[in-house]
Amino acid sequence: MIGLSLVLSAVLIVLAALHLLWALGWWFPLAEERALARAVVGARGIERMPGAVPSALVVVALLFAAAWPWFAPSGLKTAGLAVMTLVFLGRGAASYLPAWRQIVPEEPFATLDRRAYGPLCLALGAGFLILTYGALT
Repeated sequence: MIGLSLVLSAVLIVLAALHLLWALGWWFPLAEERALARAVVGARGIERMPGAVPSALVVVALLFAAAWPWFAPSGLKTAGLAVMTLVFLGRGAASYLPAWRQIVPEEPFATLDRRAYGPLCLALGAGFLILTYGALT
């Protein structure tokens, strides 16, 4: 479980770092704000990246998720792992739902969502599911 926890934490820290860059106004990996917003947010008609506060809140959430597997065994830890499992599996599954595509139809987000973001969320959810199962046994 230590190896899985390391991988999950590393991926989540990298994602948090990206969101921190965006919170600070650094448009990476695409230098043009509109192009980046269309690639990573995908909301209908989006022209600008979300502000610093929403991006920073995502940073905090991702860092909590990265740290959670390292907490001491407890009922709270297990419950948190279960919640993260549901969040990541739900977000990953949403990538393939027509209702989600109505909310975030912009390209290239829609394609990236089906090919990269959704599968990544499903993989993270599967990892948290394994950790949750391990915490219950």
